[in-house]
Amino acid sequence: MRLGAYLLLLVAVLGWHGCRQAKPVVTKRPPVGPARPAVAATKPIPQKPVVVKRPPPTPVPPVVETSVESIEFDEVADLTPPPPKREFRAVWIATVENMDWPSKKGLPVATQQRELIEMFDMHQRMGLNAVIFQIRSAADAFYAKSSEPWSEWLTGQQGLAPEPFYDPMEFMIDQAHQRGLEFHAWFNLDRATFGKSSSIAPTNIIYRKPEWILTYGGRKLFNLGVPAVRSYIAGIVANVVREYDVDGIHFDDYFYPYAEAGQTLKDDDTFKSSPNLLPGMTKGDWRRDNVNRLVAELRDSIRANKPWVKFGISPFGIWKNKSNDPEGSATNGGQAYYDNYADTRKWVRDSLIDYIVPQVYFSSEFGRAPYKSLVEWWTQNCTNSNCQLYIGHGAYRVGRGSDRDPGWWRQTEFPNQIRYNRDQQLVQGSVLFSARNIKLNPLAIRDSLQTNFYRHLALVPTMPWLDSIPPLPPHDLKAAMTPEGVELFWQQAAEALDGDVANGYLVYRFEGQRPRLRLDDPRCIVAHCIGEEATRYIDKTADPAKKYVYAITALDRLNNESREVVVKVSPQR
Repeated sequence: MRLGAYLLLLVAVLGWHGCRQAKPVVTKRPPVGPARPAVAATKPIPQKPVVVKRPPPTPVPPVVETSVESIEFDEVADLTPPPPKREFRAVWIATVENMDWPSKKGLPVATQQRELIEMFDMHQRMGLNAVIFQIRSAADAFYAKSSEPWSEWLTGQQGLAPEPFYDPMEFMIDQAHQRGLEFHAWFNLDRATFGKSSSIAPTNIIYRKPEWILTYGGRKLFNLGVPAVRSYIAGIVANVVREYDVDGIHFDDYFYPYAEAGQTLKDDDTFKSSPNLLPGMTKGDWRRDNVNRLVAELRDSIRANKPWVKFGISPFGIWKNKSNDPEGSATNGGQAYYDNYADTRKWVRDSLIDYIVPQVYFSSEFGRAPYKSLVEWWTQNCTNSNCQLYIGHGAYRVGRGSDRDPGWWRQTEFPNQIRYNRDQQLVQGSVLFSARNIKLNPLAIRDSLQTNFYRHLALVPTMPWLDSIPPLPPHDLKAAMTPEGVELFWQQAAEALDGDVANGYLVYRFEGQRPRLRLDDPRCIVAHCIGEEATRYIDKTADPAKKYVYAITALDRLNNESREVVVKVSPQR
């Protein structure tokens, strides 16, 4: 690297950040449908990406890359603890019954797309870094490359394709990735139909495989005790993993159905004839074994197709109550272990999933299951380093307190839950239910996130068991002055040992001639340039009277970060 020279800062222009629009990411991994477009997303002043064509900059006396070892740091005391640099920040987007998107059945395609863009813009502004989008709610599909019929909640009639034709999930993924949002495809695995009044296409699985189906609570449900059913569901998931550029696969709390008064799930014949039945096994144990086998089969099918795709589940928040098991939580509510036959703790301990999001939809004042008590139990039971713990928050309950759960009336409840999470070392993020409630902004919770908790960019936590190799750093970092401000430009990072190239770059700015490079502090990040070839950034907020050191790092798809390259800029004397 060459030793830095000094650059005269001629103009200081205050404005929004911007990175050059880049080309799609190219890796040596198999093609996965449309490649991710590289479009700028910047923090902490997020806004809709803008593409601006500019003439090449006219270099003035250049300020060039220098090695970090050549900088002697000033001793500065940093004052306040930084916000988390890595934190999962996501929202569930439900499509069933048009809960979140689209706003109603049969909307024109242009309206569907406009609603989705507006929603994703809002999520980007508020500082999210992931969306969990329901793309299969009842043996149906919000995507074209499916053996199951189109969803009625998209077009108004199950099996009817959108007109003019487009693939909604390709559009969702493209728009999410443009904004720096991970896309996790959310499936409901138990429902074949949603209700008696549902639109059902002739190609629905209930007609093709009636022997796989049970009737319960007015719905048609998959019989998870049938091995072919479990393989069918795993195959549906594997198809999405192969065909689409998803970052994660996600399931919610519906495995076996919640109890309905006066009804019985009639799977006795399947139980008695099951090849998995062991001596002394109760029906409850057998059902839990069916779910465990399904979860393992799903994990294996994902790994076999794209090992870097994450697998997560969001179960009901209580595993067991202490009254039923001394190892359970100090709660008195429904129990996933008994009600849904979901041994959620086992999935964590056995590394069957990459992340778990227990639905802790209770306030701190809910006597039967206080928020803090339940989160504390999960932190004590999520010590497996190969499974991350995020907390699911009931945003829909904010401002809707009751005599049983009065905490939701209080404006402080939701912010205090976020603060409490951050005090727990093993809680690595939050997921909010759901997008509609975030838009409604009850008790200003969206404002609180946007202006406070999520004000600064956060990267999705890394998963070393999926990918532990960081990308190589960019090179040939230089700086020049343009009429718009200080321009940084660099060369793409080369391939790392695992064949990964950069999926984006972070731009840090530090004030002073010899500042300490606080790469763990997201307040020092001035831009997130998305895409392998997003190799240009103009800092329009630099003060021409100040000295700066800029640092650039590369990120790969799983947000591993390279070492930094740096450049010093100073006003001319």
